Amino acid sequence: MVDALDSAIARAGKPSVIRLDNGTEFTSLVFETWAFARRIQLDFIPPGKPTENGFIESFNGKLRDECLSMSCFTSLEDARSRIEAWRLDYNKTRPRSGLRGLAPAQFLASLLKEKACSG
Repeated sequence: MVDALDSAIARAGKPSVIRLDNGTEFTSLVFETWAFARRIQLDFIPPGKPTENGFIESFNGKLRDECLSMSCFTSLEDARSRIEAWRLDYNKTRPRSGLRGLAPAQFLASLLKEKACSG
């Protein structure tokens, strides 16, 4: 998790706050230490309140409905491969109304271009 976040920060910059659910991957000492070292505030939603983190709940539903429930994985490698293919499609080609009608990768590229042009 922290490696993926470090990679995202290297590309897009460091957030001051990350909003999270209370999953074990986010409440571990390793993750808390990582955030503290980078001076990133962790903002946990109240337990049992998934509506307070609608973006991730929407993502989880799409992943479950479009990938996990539609697949019969034959091995761990098969699962990794199919989930990664779905993730790449989701992040690179699907436009989002909340991202000016762009796919996330396109939106990030436009933000980086705006950032480069402004200073």
